[in-house]
Amino acid sequence: MEVIEKLPPPTSVKGLRSFLGHVGFYQQFIKDFSKIAKPLIHLLVKDVPFDFNEEYLSAFLRLKEVLISAPVMQAPNWELPFEVMCNASDYAVGAVLGQRKDNKPYAIYYASRTLDEAQVNYATTEKEFLAVVFALEKFRSYLINSKVIIFTYHTALKHLMKKSDSKPRLIRWVLLLQEFNLEIKDKVGLATVVADHLSRLGPEATSREEIPIDDLFPDEQLLAISHQATRWYANLVNFKVCGVLPPVLSHQQRKKFFSDAKYFV
Repeated sequence: MEVIEKLPPPTSVKGLRSFLGHVGFYQQFIKDFSKIAKPLIHLLVKDVPFDFNEEYLSAFLRLKEVLISAPVMQAPNWELPFEVMCNASDYAVGAVLGQRKDNKPYAIYYASRTLDEAQVNYATTEKEFLAVVFALEKFRSYLINSKVIIFTYHTALKHLMKKSDSKPRLIRWVLLLQEFNLEIKDKVGLATVVADHLSRLGPEATSREEIPIDDLFPDEQLLAISHQATRWYANLVNFKVCGVLPPVLSHQQRKKFFSDAKYFV
């Protein structure tokens, strides 16, 4: 919730419109949403000066508090699929982890991070793909072994997952996605307004963690274990735990096996 807690007041009509789009996505949870947001909506009227006075600031702080409180924020339900909304701007990526209960979306985790010097130069599709990688890395403890629906702008991501002649970086990202049970949906508009808002926060509002976005293939050595290193005790384990003998043993080998087994528990 830190991303929303430290969110500064918008300094432009564009920023205010993005914030209201974010809050509006959860307006069905917010009692008297129209009354609370009325002062802020007034600032969007043409030719009205953008003067963020105490009345507007009070409405902004009240809506910001709603975004990090129940019922908008709820604990995960492990029996439901997770929904991840991702978006990338020129200088940052944003993602929201949520679920849908009774056809109502609610939030579990907000995340935002600025791009480094190299990532800023990525093509638009690569930035959108990076936003997905960032979200999967950030929410990994929630998403492993769960159904995941990803909402993002670019249909091109679906085709990148099927190409074998992409850049090495994109191939690594595609491999990363293989360990998740994913469904990617290209949903323009309402389904991505929350992530869109988070991806357009300035550097002062995004995460201050020093760890950069890791766009490499994590855990690539995780399963790099020699099979020979564990083979010597496999038959003993099977015998001790299940009473199962190795399938092909001569009479002498069986006697030796029983003799050796006495020294293990």
